[in-house]
Amino acid sequence: MSLVLALAACSSGPADPNADYAATLQAERAAKDAAFRRQVNQPIPAARMDEFLPLKYFPPDPGYVVPASFAPAAMRTPLQIPTSTGQIRAMELVGTLEFTLKGQALSLGALVEAGTPPDRLFVPFMDLTSGAETYAAGRYLEIARTVTGIYTIDFNRAFQPYCAYNHDYDCPFPPASNRLAVPVRAGEKLAHSTLPAAGR
Repeated sequence: MSLVLALAACSSGPADPNADYAATLQAERAAKDAAFRRQVNQPIPAARMDEFLPLKYFPPDPGYVVPASFAPAAMRTPLQIPTSTGQIRAMELVGTLEFTLKGQALSLGALVEAGTPPDRLFVPFMDLTSGAETYAAGRYLEIARTVTGIYTIDFNRAFQPYCAYNHDYDCPFPPASNRLAVPVRAGEKLAHSTLPAAGR
């Protein structure tokens, strides 16, 4: 038996789940970079591919993966959300995600486009890294709706709106209620060449 096989055969304890999680996350990020390179000018202009790619991220941190409960709104509340191109996006608040992050109780409103089924929750947010370590106009999370009302929020999957790379995109800004008074050092972060936030 080779030394490698012997070590494997004598290994005790389960595999590190955090290592598997980090590997999955890194694979997702590499796939996104590849997809952006294939989609010329969508969202990254062809002439700026090498400036923006690969996208920049904080290191994977399981501490930013938190359980959340969903408190549905009594009724879908219409919101008029300003966007990066100076437009107004008609959206609806369908509920609130409540969670604890780094020992602090927090909440984020979950939105959908007006008139659409709430199959996926759109959760735009800002935090104390916005404008310094992350995009000034905030970042986004998209979370699949569950029937149980129990969710997992993974801030390692927070991403910049496309207007961070291309001002032709119309990106809704996070409402004031979704501005967290804590730093969220997880997910996509500011690249040196990221565009300044438009419309702010």
